[in-house]
Amino acid sequence: MSEDKKLSRLAETLIESEIVRMNGEIRKKMSGGERIFNYTIGDYDPQIFPIPHELEEEIIFAYRQHLTNYPAGDGEPELRKAVSKFIAERQGLDYGVDEILIASGGRPLIYTLFRAIVDAGEKVVYTVPSWNNNHYVHFVDGRHCVVQTHPEHDFMPSAEDLRPHLSDAVLLSLSSPLNPTGTTFGKEQLQAICDLVVEENERRPAGQKKLHLMFDQIYWQLTYGSTEHHDPVRLRPELRPYTVFIDGISKAFAATGVRVGWSMGPAHIIGRMKSILSHVGAWSPLPEQKATSRFLMQKGAVDQYLKILKSGLNERLQKIHKGFRQLKKEGHPVDAIVPQAAIYLTVKIDLCGRTLPDGTRLETQADVTAYLLNKAGLAIVPFHVFGAQPTSPWYRLSVGTVKIEDIHEMFQKLKVALKETS
Repeated sequence: MSEDKKLSRLAETLIESEIVRMNGEIRKKMSGGERIFNYTIGDYDPQIFPIPHELEEEIIFAYRQHLTNYPAGDGEPELRKAVSKFIAERQGLDYGVDEILIASGGRPLIYTLFRAIVDAGEKVVYTVPSWNNNHYVHFVDGRHCVVQTHPEHDFMPSAEDLRPHLSDAVLLSLSSPLNPTGTTFGKEQLQAICDLVVEENERRPAGQKKLHLMFDQIYWQLTYGSTEHHDPVRLRPELRPYTVFIDGISKAFAATGVRVGWSMGPAHIIGRMKSILSHVGAWSPLPEQKATSRFLMQKGAVDQYLKILKSGLNERLQKIHKGFRQLKKEGHPVDAIVPQAAIYLTVKIDLCGRTLPDGTRLETQADVTAYLLNKAGLAIVPFHVFGAQPTSPWYRLSVGTVKIEDIHEMFQKLKVALKETS
């Protein structure tokens, strides 16, 4: 690039979103009339999963009241009170209004937390596959410490995985339920990790920056079967001074475009995050804040909506999981992890090294991904997009846009594609 076109080091080195790139290719195929099962995006089809009617009505009412000014910098007081009560009643966590920050979804909160904690060159520990940790570390010029996880443990880390990496870290990023896997921490598994963080902070001398924990639980209300959600602060209250939660309405209420998220954490950290947010300006819109504050207090409406949403998501997850297990039983090189939470199914399609009827060899996992899209019309996201090795045969399949009636056809086409490899 010529000198007169050079920009900042951040701008020049930031990696483009692979999912955005993939969706550009998918949209091109769909506009050309191709039948594509687009299970890539971590979002909902509002024709299948609309936001709660009560929330929609409250948003409309707020706009008709002309509530269109700037919101309070840390979020409207009534929304922070509503979040405080909602989390206390449903999760058993006690956070006051000065310990809650509202923003336009989880992303600005993650960014401001990274900015509040991490100085250039300081170590951030995160596991892969996981969503966007690599980009946020890059934003703050932090030092990446990447911990690979494995299918034998549902791609969730253990204390032993993390133990060698915490001694000089300032931030540990964890998420449960996890994007991209839809898997969760078991109670004892998370307790052991929490104990590591407690021990590490007790070891550090006065004046040394403590190890902080970001706990992204944006999918926590979407658990299925016997799966239970666990969090660090309830398991180990000693971690409360060092833990910041990321949460909001985006996933639990199919409200990804409504843009209301919140963080909960120690008041001094939340205060610094608020200061950073005030300069970024990524506030949640005032009408949506007013509406969310009223909706969260409608216990019956919330319960009914979650019941219907979770039933619809779980039905899709179970059907697709059953389909992959049947393909595996028939001898195809595929697999799937039992659904636990969120809107994701972890699937394995291991065709690397196989040959097509025309003699073309699928040399890389990228070749496999392209083959699935071109032959079966199946668009799913490879785990390497989330930091796994490029050779990983595992994928994220998102069910938020899946039509039940399309699942059978998808498997028919996938089965044909699998049979044509040898």
